[in-house]
Amino acid sequence: MYEQIEQNNRNTIFLFAAFSLLIISLSWVLGEYIFGIGSAGLVIGAIFLIVYSLINYFFADKIVLAVSGAREVKKEEYPYLFNIIEGLSIAAGIPKPRAYVIDDTALNAFATGRDPQHAMIVVTTGMLQKLNRQELEGVIAHEMSHIQNYDIRVMTITTVFVGLSVLLSDLILRSVLWGNNRRDDKAGLILIVIGLALAILTPIIATVIKLAISRQREYLADASSALLTRNPDGLASALEKISGDREILEAANKATAHLYIDNPLKNRKEFFDSLFSTHPPIQDRIARLRKM
Repeated sequence: MYEQIEQNNRNTIFLFAAFSLLIISLSWVLGEYIFGIGSAGLVIGAIFLIVYSLINYFFADKIVLAVSGAREVKKEEYPYLFNIIEGLSIAAGIPKPRAYVIDDTALNAFATGRDPQHAMIVVTTGMLQKLNRQELEGVIAHEMSHIQNYDIRVMTITTVFVGLSVLLSDLILRSVLWGNNRRDDKAGLILIVIGLALAILTPIIATVIKLAISRQREYLADASSALLTRNPDGLASALEKISGDREILEAANKATAHLYIDNPLKNRKEFFDSLFSTHPPIQDRIARLRKM
C-alpha cells in the first residue's frame, strides 16, 4: 500500500510535468500562429498554467462533481450509505469521506478529491436501488481503497488536464482549417504543420498520459476492497450486476470515464473506446475476486 502511495505521488509529478509541457507547447503555437504575439505566448501560457494548476489542485474535485451532476446528501436521506462509509473509513484508517449521489439509474460509482482529508464518494441512485448491502459495501470499499492509496489525486488532476489540452488543440485545429494565420511567410507554413501535428496528436498524447492511471490500480482497489470487507464475493456480485447493466450514464464523458468503478461508456460501441480503456475487463476482475 505504501509503495502504491509513493508511486501515485511520483505519477502526480509526472502528470503535472507532461501536461505542463504539452500545454506550453500549445500556447506557443497559439501565440505564434493565431495571435501573432510571438514568444510572448510562452510567458502568457506559463502564467496561465501556474494559475490553472493551483485552481486545478484545489478545485478539480468540485469541477468533477459539477460535471457529473453529483449532489451531496445528508444522513437522513440515505442512512445505510452513511453507515457503510463510516464503518469502512474506520477500517481503512482514514477520515470519513463525504457522500454524494448522481440521480441516474445506471450502476456506477467513483471517488474524488485531492487527499483522504478532502475526499468524496459518489454513487448513482441506481446503485442504491439495485445492490444489496454486501454488494454496496464492496463497491464503497473499492472507492475507499482509491482514497486510501491516493489514486483520487492522480485521477482528478488527469480529468481536468485532459479537458484543457484537448480544448487548446481543438482551437488550433479550427484556426488552421479556417485559415486564421497571422504569418504568411515560410515560418507561417512551418507553424501550420506544427499546429496541425499538435492538434491531431494532442488528444492521443492526452489519452496515453491518462493511461498512466494503470488498469492494475483497479485490480489493486478490488483486492483492497476484499481486505477491508473480508468478503470478496460482495464486490464480485456487484461487478456482475454492473457488467449486466445496459443503462448509459448520461453525465459521464471521455474526460471523466476513468474515474468510475467501471467504464460508463462501455455501451458506446466504438473501437478506440475499448482499445484505450483505463479499466481492465470486468470479467477478469470478477474471476480474481472469486478466487480469493
